[in-house]
Amino acid sequence: MSYCYYYKARVEVAKSWYFVAVLRSFEHIAFDRTFDVGNSIFEFFVPADMEPYFVEVMRYFQDQGLITDFQQLPNRYQIKK
Repeated sequence: MSYCYYYKARVEVAKSWYFVAVLRSFEHIAFDRTFDVGNSIFEFFVPADMEPYFVEVMRYFQDQGLITDFQQLPNRYQIKK
């Protein structure tokens, strides 16, 4: 079974609606959802073939100051408990 790459980022609260709208305009680039509402942390599940495009978009958001703490982490669904 193949798993998606897993990322997290903190999104500027005032512009989170804009961030989500832009990210979802890129069809099939990633599945996003809020991981921690209080701290505005989003998680992203990214298919392997879409990772280069996803990272490019996220780097742009970083450069614009829209996201911080962008990092790739082990997929939390792959971690054995």
